[in-house]
Amino acid sequence: MATLLVKNALVLVTMDGARREISNGALFVRDNVIEQVGTTAELPQTADEVLDLGGHVVLPGLVNTHHHMYQSLTRVIPAGQNEELFGWLRSLYPIWAGLTGDAVYVSAKLAAAELILSGCTTSSDHLYIFPNDVTLDDEIRGVQEVGLRFHATRGSMSVGESKGGLPPDSVVEDEDAILADSRRVIEQYHDNSRYAMLRIGLAPCSPFSVSQDLMRASAELARSYPGVRLHTHLAETKPDVEYSLQMFGLKPGDYAEDVGWVGEDVWHAHCVHLTPESWDKFGQTGTGIAHCPVSNARLASGIAPVREMLNRHVPVGLGVDGSASNDSGHLLNEARMAMLMQRALTQNPHVLDARQALELATLGGARVLGRDDIGALAPGMGADFVAFDMRQLPFAGALHDPVAALLFSTSVNVNYSVINGRVVVREGHLTSAELEPLIEHHNRIARALFNGELG
Repeated sequence: MATLLVKNALVLVTMDGARREISNGALFVRDNVIEQVGTTAELPQTADEVLDLGGHVVLPGLVNTHHHMYQSLTRVIPAGQNEELFGWLRSLYPIWAGLTGDAVYVSAKLAAAELILSGCTTSSDHLYIFPNDVTLDDEIRGVQEVGLRFHATRGSMSVGESKGGLPPDSVVEDEDAILADSRRVIEQYHDNSRYAMLRIGLAPCSPFSVSQDLMRASAELARSYPGVRLHTHLAETKPDVEYSLQMFGLKPGDYAEDVGWVGEDVWHAHCVHLTPESWDKFGQTGTGIAHCPVSNARLASGIAPVREMLNRHVPVGLGVDGSASNDSGHLLNEARMAMLMQRALTQNPHVLDARQALELATLGGARVLGRDDIGALAPGMGADFVAFDMRQLPFAGALHDPVAALLFSTSVNVNYSVINGRVVVREGHLTSAELEPLIEHHNRIARALFNGELG
């Protein structure tokens, strides 16, 4: 079995039960599992591979709980730059209708690379539009080639404009076909074992694009398999709330409960406009939330009251959301913005500190995705960790507290990333993909998609 030793870390942030931060820290990994954690002097001095990370802060890999990877092809679309959610979606649906399987594959590969370089080692993704020859398999293949631990969700839209929904009829699917393909991808790909690199979830897109019948049927299907979780968008904007009241006579949190979408196997994206009663319900049932501060700010959706949710024991993780509403995929920056926006929202500098923000990005995300094998550096945990070189310009003068500096200073990329025991970033360079040709290919597809030349 292969072994890996990390030694001499400036600080090793464990996120273990005691929240230890170990100066001159070290990790010993056997295959894909952490075996020992401590100071460099306490751990073995040799291994098959040794990484000397002097000058680095080592963290558990960050966990991204909400994304739309295909949207990396449509960043900064002019028509959507100054729109709120519904207007933004209407400007982009016709473009996304041209997506192909190759476009989804390349965009997923690029998005995974961007996430990894930002410190992410595990990500979910919500692919809910399947025009032309697009399948979830295309996205899975792209992500697996880069080496990211992945929770792929089979999304869906079934209620088009003619039935009172938001998306055009041309991009919705038949519900029987959605459920059949959902079953197929679960049975083909889902791995519920400890340290799994690929799991599947079901993710009808939103209250304004699917029926209540599909929500209930998807929940029943998911719950017939072990470890298959449920994900959707909820209460993202005020018009989203108004739609729910008009169409269902229910507030979004009550709608979720009515269709069976509360519980420890469910997490909802955004939840900016949930009521306090729903915070309590989510806290009592273990229903998770993916907080996406940058996207919510970009679309002027508001700021989710994360501190209030945490106070009510709601599981909260972070998400970069789609790259067309962020327009980035940098998860460390998402943690930074989560901290800053909670302070701005409450006008209270104590409401969320740097370490609490990092906890949302690690342990919080792991809990939301139903994982107890990632999110902390401790014996028996999966070997997912990242290292930031603190000898860079943004951290000059900030080494009085290098851990907090990662959140207060300009967000940078990792210098090292290890996922499932494998080094995927070494000295700042991705080892699993050549970025220059990938970016060039991605940009060619993005231009063709925008010009209506795909599909």
